[in-house]
Amino acid sequence: MNFWQSLSEKFIQFFKKIKIQYKILGLVVGVVVLLTSMTVWQMGNILTTNLRDQLDKRAVSIGSDVAARAANDLLINNDYVVYEMIKETVKNNQDVLYIFILDPQGNMLAHTFGDSFPSEIVKANTVSPTEKSHLTAFQTEVGVVRDVAVPILNGKLGTARVGMDEVGLRKAVMAMVWRFIATALFVSAVGIIAAVILTRVLTHPIRDLVSLTQKVAKGDLNVQGVVHSEDEIGVLTQAFNQMTSSLSESDREREELLQQLKEKEEMRLQLLEKLITAQEEERKRISRELHDETSQALTSLIVNLKVLESEASFRDVGDRLQEMRQVVSETLDEVHHLARELRPSVLDDLGLVPALERYVREYGETYGIEADFHNMGFRDQRVSAPAEVALYRIIQEALTNVAKYAEAQTVSVLLDWREDWVSAIVEDDGTGFDLEKVTTSPSHGLGLFGMQERAALLGGSLRIESQLGYGTTVFIKVPARTEFED
Repeated sequence: MNFWQSLSEKFIQFFKKIKIQYKILGLVVGVVVLLTSMTVWQMGNILTTNLRDQLDKRAVSIGSDVAARAANDLLINNDYVVYEMIKETVKNNQDVLYIFILDPQGNMLAHTFGDSFPSEIVKANTVSPTEKSHLTAFQTEVGVVRDVAVPILNGKLGTARVGMDEVGLRKAVMAMVWRFIATALFVSAVGIIAAVILTRVLTHPIRDLVSLTQKVAKGDLNVQGVVHSEDEIGVLTQAFNQMTSSLSESDREREELLQQLKEKEEMRLQLLEKLITAQEEERKRISRELHDETSQALTSLIVNLKVLESEASFRDVGDRLQEMRQVVSETLDEVHHLARELRPSVLDDLGLVPALERYVREYGETYGIEADFHNMGFRDQRVSAPAEVALYRIIQEALTNVAKYAEAQTVSVLLDWREDWVSAIVEDDGTGFDLEKVTTSPSHGLGLFGMQERAALLGGSLRIESQLGYGTTVFIKVPARTEFED
């Protein structure tokens, strides 16, 4: 970004902060100053042009008069009379700077310069015998000189030169300009005062509306604006009054509705919490009973069957008992597996990361899917118990859906703990699905809804991305510490 762009942006930001009253006033003052300056400049040019034309006409007139009066005396070679005449002419005309007479050969006959005549001025202006006069302007030490050359008797007796000074012209122009400036300043002052009054009148109802809107923003709906006129601002004030009236009437109903919704939401969260807690407690109980009672009973049965097998004398009975022992052994393995599914003890004993490592490994062996698990940021730390349970169950449900529906070859689970949040990603390369269609299906959407509810209960979120033919990705994010933690 260069300097001018930066400066432009700063000016725009500054302009946005200016009040509308000062914007209008600044616009009026700017227009007045611009118009006044342009008018003064234009008037100065017009006055200068007109006065210069008058000065040129006067120079030609004086030069023609000098040439006519000097003709008779030049015929009789009376140069002294000519000198006295041009001297008197300069004396009687304040804006005449000099007069001199040249013979046809360009020699000086008479001049008013005194002892030092500037010879270079002779070549500054020439006139042909066929011209009545010739005017030129040039810069000198005293300023711009308007020089006119008039032939005497068609140039037969020489040339009369008259130099006019522009000092008087400039004084006249400046006097006129200052008088115009004084008038323009007076008119501008009146216009600015009128603009100040006008901006105050126009912005007063706007300032009132701003004050009222600030009160509404703070919750005070019992405000009404005063309608000062029937223009656009008056219409805006009436619309504001109607809006606040409507809001004030419905405010109590809205508050009651919000309160009811808040209470219902709190009840829903409490019910969900109790439901999930009861489910987990029930799973703990079933797991404990299966492990402590059923497992011990089956183990005892196996021991007794071994004793019976060793003491039996009939071959057929021994074979059958061996088969029974095999069946009971398999049943015991299934019971252990069921106990781990209901509530893996490693989740309570060691935490989320070891529990998921074990589950993902067994998941891959069970379903023949290449499954991998990665975790970051845990560093032998544990999140809260509700967060562990929620993440475990959500990931478990997501992997179960992959095995049932995705037809995937690989699935990846990533667990990441950053600051106060734990994120999990479950990604597969399966067939994918139509997310909108599945979420609206009563049979398939319930599982996804349950996953979302588990995350929402802890103040987290769950998002699913899927496309037919491109697999599915589940994003879970929950707080590491929850308000349900003991």
